[in-house]
Amino acid sequence: MATAGVQEVLPPSLTSNSPQPPLFDGTTRLYTSYICPFAQRVWITRNYKGLQDKIELVGIDLQNRPAWYKEKVYPENKVPSLEHNGKILGESLDLIKYLDANFEGPSLIPTDPAKEEYGEQVIAHVDTFTKDLFTSLKGDAVQQASPAFDYLENALGKFDDGPFLLGQFSWVDVAYIPFVERFQTVFADVFKHDVTEGRPKLAAWIEELNKIDAYTHTKNDPQEIINLFKKRFLSQQ
Repeated sequence: MATAGVQEVLPPSLTSNSPQPPLFDGTTRLYTSYICPFAQRVWITRNYKGLQDKIELVGIDLQNRPAWYKEKVYPENKVPSLEHNGKILGESLDLIKYLDANFEGPSLIPTDPAKEEYGEQVIAHVDTFTKDLFTSLKGDAVQQASPAFDYLENALGKFDDGPFLLGQFSWVDVAYIPFVERFQTVFADVFKHDVTEGRPKLAAWIEELNKIDAYTHTKNDPQEIINLFKKRFLSQQ
């Protein structure tokens, strides 16, 4: 049993040689990759709602993924996906909402109309944000990524009841932090640049997120992130 503040032991990632876990046997499973930022969103949500004993993690090795995952579980062959009530569901932002609506635990989606509306606005920008960050790696990364981090700095501070994007911790923070985590790490190591420099609200946001066990228990080893980015995105650097 994994309780708040206790780091759970992660099952090993399944590979092309691994047998398939039982399907639709009544167990709720989150198929994930421990290094994938999209899957991390749903993993954080599971943890925050205290569902470690209700939703089993099934790690998938994306570099050597099992054939049965595409053939029998999720034809899109991506992570995350959720096995629940005889169905397989996908798409990370949809799964955050699904977990919030269908499982017990604290809600990540505000009911306050102003926060709900602003949250949808900021969520609508997240794909542009992540695309701009990855695109920046093909050019002058620090300069090209600057508008994305400026967007986040300016998006923060709208509500004065907390340091998060909607004041209190919410699904909007969950949508953004996996990508900020990775690019903050890579920019510091590869480009010797601190993305929070001149962005005090962003710095405070990251600092407060790092106090939330539901998030910190999903964080990757920084060196693993750096190695992955160097191999996949920075081989020309």
